[in-house]
Amino acid sequence: MDTQATIEQWQQQLDAVRARARENGAQAGVVPVEQARSMRGLDIMQALLEGRFPYPPIAETLDFHLVEVERGVATFQGMPQQKHLNPMGTVHGGWYATLLDSAVGCAVQTMLEPGQGYTTAELSVNLVRGARLDGGPLRAIGTVLHCGRQLATAEGRIVDAQGRLYAHATTTCLVFDIK
Repeated sequence: MDTQATIEQWQQQLDAVRARARENGAQAGVVPVEQARSMRGLDIMQALLEGRFPYPPIAETLDFHLVEVERGVATFQGMPQQKHLNPMGTVHGGWYATLLDSAVGCAVQTMLEPGQGYTTAELSVNLVRGARLDGGPLRAIGTVLHCGRQLATAEGRIVDAQGRLYAHATTTCLVFDIK
């Protein structure tokens, strides 16, 4: 598939996610703990993708959205904007880090059983290419490497429609019982 076709496919997928969220009345917020406690992590992530649960407020702030989810994998799409630039006029490293933290953390979430939660214990991010405001959409793809009873590890990559790498990350997450 050529680059323009990939960008169009990505945009259609993002438009569909946004439309489902509107149809289901999703707004920025947090997943209701009472409901989440009895659900598998993958089911929670699918409910987020379908707009049945609120989307995270950080998604509005940094302009990124969950676009795909399956067991052990979560994909977010975003485009940096003027408001994401640092004083030198380049995309702030925190934009990349937050996008990657979301992808790797949500990939871990897909592996959890009912009554389990997680939190990021460590995140290591490497930027390898600068994103441009006119460079088109970027995707962060998080993939679980290991998910145990207490610790999970995952890796993530930010790529463009040509498959070029912009940043990569690894994480260690603490897995715990939700009380």
